[in-house]
Amino acid sequence: MIEINGVTKRFQDFTAISNLSMKVEKSSIYGLVGYNGAGKTTLLKVVAGVYKPELGEVKIFGENIFDNEKVKQRIFYVPDDIYFETGATIESMGKFYEGYYPSFDKKTMRKLAEAFGLDTKKRINGFSKGMQRQAEIVLAMATNPEVILLDESFDGLDPAKRNLIKNLLLEYMAERECSVIISSHNLHELADLCDHIALINGKNIVMDCSVDDMNGSRCKFRLIFDRDVEEADFKDIEIKRFSRDGKIITLSTNGDVEENEKKLEAMKPLIIEKFPLTLEEIFLEEMESGNYNFKDIFGSAENTK
Repeated sequence: MIEINGVTKRFQDFTAISNLSMKVEKSSIYGLVGYNGAGKTTLLKVVAGVYKPELGEVKIFGENIFDNEKVKQRIFYVPDDIYFETGATIESMGKFYEGYYPSFDKKTMRKLAEAFGLDTKKRINGFSKGMQRQAEIVLAMATNPEVILLDESFDGLDPAKRNLIKNLLLEYMAERECSVIISSHNLHELADLCDHIALINGKNIVMDCSVDDMNGSRCKFRLIFDRDVEEADFKDIEIKRFSRDGKIITLSTNGDVEENEKKLEAMKPLIIEKFPLTLEEIFLEEMESGNYNFKDIFGSAENTK
């Protein structure tokens, strides 16, 4: 549904994203993870048709998005920096969007506002930052979009509102089969929401994979042997990380988990234990060999904004 092909976007001498390609399928929630300044917002604005790339193209529903009003009426972009004119209310913004989006539904807008505890007749600029973000999400969902683009949309929200938005997105995607791209600088925000996650790090996508594929092919094992064992002894297994403490071996593997377990059992360890890897562990293992700045990406849930 969303195809990004070799996109490069520059601002004078600065290249924000370079030769970037990715694809988002129908009925998918695609998480875009990266530290602040990695290029997430630029990419989303190119996908939304706000920016025209110097190279490459973005196609949505098979059509180029830039300067394509009909396609833009089927998508909604919620930016990181929310802006409402002085005096705007959810009701007045609803009238504004109703004139542009053919599928805008006032009943949906009011029901969602009620679910978030927002007064549709109060000035939005009088709301807190988190409430303003909620108001924009209410308006976005009321347009009944087929593509939703969310930039850092959990910032400023308390845990209850985060869960409400996550449940709303999952329900909406299941009902309407829409495509969602949601960016965050913190993987914890997206781990339990997305079916696909990509890591963007300074101009490029450096990891792009299905959550199911990651969970189904990665595992950690702890083994105890009655003899000395070296990493070279595991030559038939694709090892991502290996450590040894005496006769205790800890390793993480890639590939068929059951097949790898059988190969390990054939080595006759005294004890073998198997543990699933978290998305955080998988990302760190994939990226630890590169010179990447991951500050804030893997912050603890307690420190999440």
